Amino acid sequence: MGTLPPPPAAHPKEEEGAVFATDDDDESPIEEVRLTVTNTDDPTLPVWTFRMWFLGLVSCAVLSFLNQFFAYRTEPLIITQITVQVASLPVGHFMAAVLPEARFGLPGFGPRRFSLNPGPFNIKEHVLISIFANAGSAFGSGSAYGVGIVTIVKAFYGREISFLAGWLLIITTQVLGYGWAGLLRKYVIEPAHMWWPGTLVQVSLFR
Repeated sequence: MGTLPPPPAAHPKEEEGAVFATDDDDESPIEEVRLTVTNTDDPTLPVWTFRMWFLGLVSCAVLSFLNQFFAYRTEPLIITQITVQVASLPVGHFMAAVLPEARFGLPGFGPRRFSLNPGPFNIKEHVLISIFANAGSAFGSGSAYGVGIVTIVKAFYGREISFLAGWLLIITTQVLGYGWAGLLRKYVIEPAHMWWPGTLVQVSLFR
């Protein structure tokens, strides 16, 4: 659900549809990145909306199930997050058109008001939904690697492993991967000179 903040102070360029520029320190020295990735931001766009959570969680769950289901085929069929990236755009606009715009309060949040439809479907929601889907497709590589350990234990060694033990193993390996990514964020994500060519195609699709 998206929160509805109080109207921001008038901005000289707001009426012209301009966005707010970010610090020039984030300017990438790579020409391909500068041409593809925008260096501006509009902080007034709602992000944590009902549409984002609903479509993001559903896409993550569906891609996780489908990729694992097809992983046992001789020729595995991998459904990447770009499928959700394309499909979620019209679905998001449809939800923005049909969801009620009425505001309501929730216990424990004080005077803050919420709405299922805080405004038009925007690029920030679209990006977050795609990130959810990417997590569900194991970064575009199919099912989670930890599932292979459970499969080998049961199919190759012929031993039983409980659902809880298998689930904890898979979750642990996945969380370790995300944890290392977070620890190394300062070195592989935040520096402006770091870039990932395979991601530029997806970023250009958002625009």
